[in-house]
Amino acid sequence: MPDHPVLRTAEFNRANLKKYWLWQPVLICICTVVLIPVLPFALLITWLLVDKYLDRLSCELTTKTVEVRKGILNRVESTVPLEKITDVQYYQGPIMRMLGLEGFRVETAGQSAGATGYLVNMIGIEDTRGFRQAVLAQRDALASGGATTPAPAEAPAASAQPAGSPGTLEEIRDILARMERKLTDAEG
Repeated sequence: MPDHPVLRTAEFNRANLKKYWLWQPVLICICTVVLIPVLPFALLITWLLVDKYLDRLSCELTTKTVEVRKGILNRVESTVPLEKITDVQYYQGPIMRMLGLEGFRVETAGQSAGATGYLVNMIGIEDTRGFRQAVLAQRDALASGGATTPAPAEAPAASAQPAGSPGTLEEIRDILARMERKLTDAEG
């Protein structure tokens, strides 16, 4: 899946992740009381599917993206461009803390405020804080022009002027002036 060189591949704490995912149906069934009779079936299904899920689980940091694969029935492959990442969260709930697991979430530009669905939400990465730091460092390096791979040959050449230079601002001003004239002509 990666089109760019892989800088870091996440390793997962498989044993503790399996325990974590087995605790979830137990807690849900016990908290809802009504589902207690379903508990043996929920545990059996979870036990059978966790290993298959873990086999499909991967997260890689490339020079320009974070790439994730997961899922059994609904397989998901996500590629998040580093320049779109606004925040990388580290989190840990009480059960995760008890099992020595940590979570990793990626927020991107364009996500609606208050949205709880993250493009990347991974639990159980070994050295989560280190992986988070690597993502943030690569994002910052890419933003400052320190990308480690050359641009593809088919990409158009970039302008000689930086994005915030006076020439760019003058172009934007001229475009806005033309738009204003067209709107005034259309109204009059």
